[in-house]
Amino acid sequence: MFSVKKIETTSSLIFGPPLMRLRKRRQCFPSCSSLHRVDEDEIYWRQKKGDEELERSQNSTHVLSQLVQCFTNAMVGPRAWIGGLFNRTNNRRNEKFINYTLTPPQEHELQRLQERLQTPFDESRLDHQESLRALWHIAFPDVALNGLISEQWKEMGWQGPNPSTDFRGCGFISLENLLFFARNYPASFRRLLFKQDGNRATWEYPFAVAGINVSFMLIQMLDLFSDKPRCLPGINFIRILGEDEKAFDVLYCIAFELMDAQWLGMHASYMEFNEVLKVTRLQLERELSLEDVHRIQDLPSYNLLYQ
Repeated sequence: MFSVKKIETTSSLIFGPPLMRLRKRRQCFPSCSSLHRVDEDEIYWRQKKGDEELERSQNSTHVLSQLVQCFTNAMVGPRAWIGGLFNRTNNRRNEKFINYTLTPPQEHELQRLQERLQTPFDESRLDHQESLRALWHIAFPDVALNGLISEQWKEMGWQGPNPSTDFRGCGFISLENLLFFARNYPASFRRLLFKQDGNRATWEYPFAVAGINVSFMLIQMLDLFSDKPRCLPGINFIRILGEDEKAFDVLYCIAFELMDAQWLGMHASYMEFNEVLKVTRLQLERELSLEDVHRIQDLPSYNLLYQ
């Protein structure tokens, strides 16, 4: 059976260089400016491994089903994961940035976001059902949906015929993120959904399940379940959130685009998804630590949404 390595992080992925040492001019990293390049100073390029394991499979459909199961189990576990793997490094506090006070707008928006994070997906709620249907109709406007439980959902990259089972790790916000992406950046959404750019791998990541993992990664990276973040990217994000209530949703869209860019730049295939997600997280942390980033639109990777 194929296995997927669990995420491993280090403190360098969280804090990056101290704020005082960052350049005043924005640093442009190669991985943000090109879909085909990744910063070699930050990534240990994987060795070419070929497709021997996949070629040994007797039935490609069965193997893909196994891979999706491994992918989901490894990356989107029960809510107990929140505060787990990533927080082992988040708990290494940078004393220089602990003593700050949230402004009333920042505190208000953080509380609103945390309420969203605490909302599970409930397949019995009509509004949740309608959100799921809306996502389908945006993705496949010319294809009638047979039902909320249908084999059709696999075409979007859900693990099985019932998407509600895939929301156990992040809850309703992960569906809200996908729906926001589809409604606000439709060209980008469809480009990633249908894998329209670049030299794609034979075994691609499943779009919808990957989207849930992006939501999960951002929640951990920004330390959003704390009273207030204790990492520099999280602190800077809360400052942005206080001025822009949609900051998390837009950041999600950027992160998804960046993840796909890293995927292409690393010539990755299915079993390297964890590595790609780690590199994506590292890049976002560094961008959110730049001195001249005051809005989500200031992030260098924001431009990926319009390529």
